[in-house]
Formats: sequence, structure tokens, C-alpha cells
Amino acid sequence: MAFVYPRLGLRSLAPAAALIVLGGAPVTGAAGHHSGTHGSPGAAGARDPYFPTLGNGGYDVRHYTLTLDYDPGSHRLTGTAEITARAAQDLSAFNLDLHGMAVRSAAVDGTPAVHTRAGDELTLRPAHDVRRGDVFRAVVRYDGAPGELTDSEGTREGWLRTEDGAIALGQPQGSMTWFPGNHHPGDKATYDISVTVPDGLTAVSNGDLRSQRPTADGQGTTFAWHSAQPMATYLATVGVGAYEITRSRPGTAGIPVYTAADRTVAGRVRELLDRVPELTNWSVDKFGPYPFSSTGVIVEREGDADYALETQNRSVFTEDSFDPATLVHELAHQWYGDSVTPRTWRDVWLSEGFATYAEWLYLEEFEDTPVRASFEDAFGSDDNWAFPPADQPGAGQLLGDPVYERGAMTLQKVREAVGDTVFFSVLRGWAATHRHGNASTQDFTAYVERMSGKDLGALWDVWLYGDGRPSRP
Repeated sequence: MAFVYPRLGLRSLAPAAALIVLGGAPVTGAAGHHSGTHGSPGAAGARDPYFPTLGNGGYDVRHYTLTLDYDPGSHRLTGTAEITARAAQDLSAFNLDLHGMAVRSAAVDGTPAVHTRAGDELTLRPAHDVRRGDVFRAVVRYDGAPGELTDSEGTREGWLRTEDGAIALGQPQGSMTWFPGNHHPGDKATYDISVTVPDGLTAVSNGDLRSQRPTADGQGTTFAWHSAQPMATYLATVGVGAYEITRSRPGTAGIPVYTAADRTVAGRVRELLDRVPELTNWSVDKFGPYPFSSTGVIVEREGDADYALETQNRSVFTEDSFDPATLVHELAHQWYGDSVTPRTWRDVWLSEGFATYAEWLYLEEFEDTPVRASFEDAFGSDDNWAFPPADQPGAGQLLGDPVYERGAMTLQKVREAVGDTVFFSVLRGWAATHRHGNASTQDFTAYVERMSGKDLGALWDVWLYGDGRPSRP
């Protein structure tokens, strides 16, 4: 994520809802008697250190098929979520995260399932226990007016209404406002997202556009998008609006480019839109092979959202956040954050520190600002010493300044400790080693020490975990 200037400001996030403890009593529903003999309910949260009830236990999602119909005029979303998952235990029930929306029906493996709601927890009880290791398919049909979540600083996430449609932004909890799922970054999956919108509007999402077809009544268009590489739920997006679309053939890195800009701003941002292939290729040179099947951006009007976000394949910007350094920041996230995703939200500096360092590399090569100068400027800011980047004081400080700039300072200190050859090998190797997976701070520190052959414990103690500013940069 990157913020509208003054960028990298403190973002305070509302804590997740209280933990829901599920009972294990058998339930009789429309499907008939629930066996309740072998299984137990999956956990109602993934036990994230900052969002303990976000996500769910007992299963691993493999694929989401989301079929959506959205009317901006009435702000009504009708959806069907087909969730293919593998049971990690014998399951008598399992939870999905869903904020608002009305659930009309639920089924597991084609048989109706009892469903109940408690806050943002949607519990499904299949007619028969799902055995550990089995792959099962849950189908939830739902509708309503998708909402948004607002933190104490006024930053909005979720399904945000725009002047001509909507834009979905999910970090860290907003994706559960528009589809049920396992909304923790540790459970990544592939996606098919199909969106029907009124005639004259376009629906843009992650991955590759597979088809664009008029509805049977001729009043709308259905856009079908496919994401073949795993994606965390918070990186999923849907943009609905009157966009100016640009498709570019693969450039030197062999990556197709798809950009969508609100028609009222497209002319003003055209010059930078045209640089997306160039800056993607520059990023490939720095960070290694591009991890996804396509790239691009979505640019909305100022005020339609509050920040830029690294939604997978094509990041979302507002016009006022769409500048070259921020574009590089979000492109870098395709490697660091999207492909290599934090294991928990405590590890988010691995996304933001790397993306901020990418900005510093860009500023050095394109604007004659040495990386060391960016480092010293960050070192001098009191805001960057509010807390250690690898140990935020809580969800309210999840994306505070130290996560970005002190995270980037840590990388510069690693560079100075191991030398340029090893450092740039680390940048590329880290992205390759954990490609399409999840990784923690401990994974990173161990990887750097293994690659460099050095014990860097003192460096981590000061720059990742230390409470105060060192006496000199």
C-alpha cells in the first residue's frame, strides 16, 4: 500500500471482532441429520497476532469462483461464491468471514448446509462431516448492499462506491465486505471472478480477462477474469466504472499490460500509464522474473479512495496518488507482498519495507537522489522511530511509518553489511525462493544470513526490533 501525500502517514486500524467460540452440538437442518460423530468445528479465527478472528481454521482454500452482479444505481450486489478447499481436520462445521450482506443459501458438496451468523462469522454445518484430507466445495449465495470498513483515522476499505461504480480494496479486512472466504493472508488461492454490470460500464479484476459477453437481455455485460497464480484475499479487487481501457502487447519481459483509467482522468494520467511497461521491465531487472501472467493499473478519481493499493496484477490508484515513485512502489509489491505474502500481519514490513526501498532505487536512477540520501532523510524523521517495524504495538499501528521507512532502512543496513553483490542476489533470491507463498520475518533474517554467511543478529536487534534510534545512521 502507498498513501496519498503526505504519504506513509499513520493508519490506525480498528481491531477485529471478538473471538467466536463454536459449540460442537449436532444440528438438524434442511439437509437432514448432521452426523457429528467424527468431526469438530474449525476454528473461528486464524490467530493472527493483530487480527485473531480474521481468517478461519480447519481447512485450506484452493480456489474461489465468484459470480457477481452489481448495479451501481441501486448499490446492490448479488453473488455466488463457490469455494473449493481441503479439510485440514475432520470437520463438523467451518467458518467463513463475511461482513454484512444477506446469506440466502449454503451447500457443501451439493447438499444444503445449515448456516448461521454471528457478527462477521458465517458458520456452515454440512449434512455430513468432511473428513481430513478431503477436497470439498462450499457454495454460498448472498446479496445486499456491500459495505465498507472505516478505521479511526478515516481510511476506508471494502466495497467503495465511486462516482460511476465501485472499487474494492481489501487491506487488511475489507475483502470480506463483498465475498465470503478465509480472509487471512496465510490462505492463498486461485480465482475466477465473473462480474455483470450495466451496459456502458466495465468490470476490471485481477488476472487475465477470459471473456466479455453481453447479457441475454442486452442490458449489461459480463466480464470473466481468471487468476491462475495464488492470491491472498486482501489483494483481490473489482473495479466497476466507465473506464478508458488500454491493452499492450507483451514487452521485453513478455508481460501483457492491461490498464483501466476513469475517463475523466485518463488524459491527465496518460503519460504515466504509458510508462507501465517500461517500469515493469525495470522492476524485472531489479527483482527477477515477473511472478504473474499480466500487469497493469486501475486509476480512479481523486476522492474515490484514500490511497494506492497493490491489488494483484494491477494495482489501484487515485489520480492524486498516481506518480512515478508510487507506481514503482506498487509494482514492487507484485514480488514483495503479492507473490511473497506476509505469513501474518506482523510481517507486513516485508511488503512495505521492500516496496519503499524500490522507490529509493528508482529515485537514485531516475531523479539523481542517492539511496543513502533517502536513508538519511528517513533516519532523521522522528515518526520512523515510533516502534520497531517487525513488532508493531498493535493493529492500530499496523501500517505506521516505521513499517515503510524503517523497514527500508533495515534493507539498506543489510546492503552495507553484506555488499552489493550479495544484497541484490538476496532481493532476487528471496522473491524466487518464496514465490507464490507466505513468509515471516524469521524466514527473511535466516535467509539473509544463509546467503551472506554472516551473523547479523546485532543488525536485526537494532533495526528490526530496537525501541530507539541509534546514535548515528
